[in-house]
Amino acid sequence: MDPSKFPQMKTIDITQTANTALVDICDIHIDTTLSQAKKIQSYLAQVKNPYCFLCDDTPVKIRFVSQDNTLKQLLCEYFCSLK
Repeated sequence: MDPSKFPQMKTIDITQTANTALVDICDIHIDTTLSQAKKIQSYLAQVKNPYCFLCDDTPVKIRFVSQDNTLKQLLCEYFCSLK
């Protein structure tokens, strides 16, 4: 997989992408005897787009935000806002 394509991959609008165009991560198989680098290469080759994929029939889009807040802080803020 060409890492120069990652910026383009993460801009895909998953709501406009057909499920048939996405790889189901349940179908990905990683050889646990491989080195960490080879496992990553194998995953990326199989998933096609690490930002958009299926989990069963559910489309998933992953994004990373550079913030100082931890997941715990964000969840606390969210649940406190529901009161």
